[in-house]
Amino acid sequence: MAFGGIRALNEVSTRLMKGELSAIIGPNGAGKTCLLNCISRFYTPQKGRIIYKGDDITHLPTHAIAKRGIARTFQNIELFKGMTVLDNIKLGRHTFLKSGIFSDIIYYGRTIREELKLRKEIEEKIIDLLEIEAIRKQVVGTLPYGFQKRVELARALAMRPEVLLLDEPMAGMNLEETEDMARFILNVNSMWGVSIILVEHDMGVVMDISDHVCVLEFGRKIAEGPPEDIQKHPQVIRAYLGEDQKTYSRL
Repeated sequence: MAFGGIRALNEVSTRLMKGELSAIIGPNGAGKTCLLNCISRFYTPQKGRIIYKGDDITHLPTHAIAKRGIARTFQNIELFKGMTVLDNIKLGRHTFLKSGIFSDIIYYGRTIREELKLRKEIEEKIIDLLEIEAIRKQVVGTLPYGFQKRVELARALAMRPEVLLLDEPMAGMNLEETEDMARFILNVNSMWGVSIILVEHDMGVVMDISDHVCVLEFGRKIAEGPPEDIQKHPQVIRAYLGEDQKTYSRL
């Protein structure tokens, strides 16, 4: 993937196994978000292929990627700030609703049944998991940053994803909020069986919760493997963690 003369991604190849939590790490500008944008089809890579469950999805439109069971969150919060928490979450499922335009317009029959079923599922499963029952009727724009991050995760989960792409879900959070988000992500992975690709700068979190780590630098992959190998990799230490390995131990 190139933008003008800048190669954002260059011969990057990695994989995500079913049920795995895989992290993408690297310095700023390494191409981490660009990789997620290619997978979710916000970008179309100029070369290479993206294979999902044996099928080439490289040129599918974004809505088709969502229907395949791939959901994502964003580095910068992308919520409808004037809507309630519950309404924002419900939007994550709209692609899969089957009611027709007529019943939608007059809010009748199948539309009502589908919405009631969706609302019950969200309230009993997603809202409970993310511990946001107390704020479900509040307008999103009035909420603290950490809760807005939870709502964005909730909206992605409303899609019932098989694969979840998380772009810096802990960015800007304090220690308590970070620990809560890490717990939610682990629960989604272990309890719901959702495969996860996580882009994150917090190395403590990455090394604690990931099964597999891919390291990018200037658009190229420089290392890949289990966390215990990555934190000892000399090229990773030089590129991202610093020359002194003790730097990581203090994170």
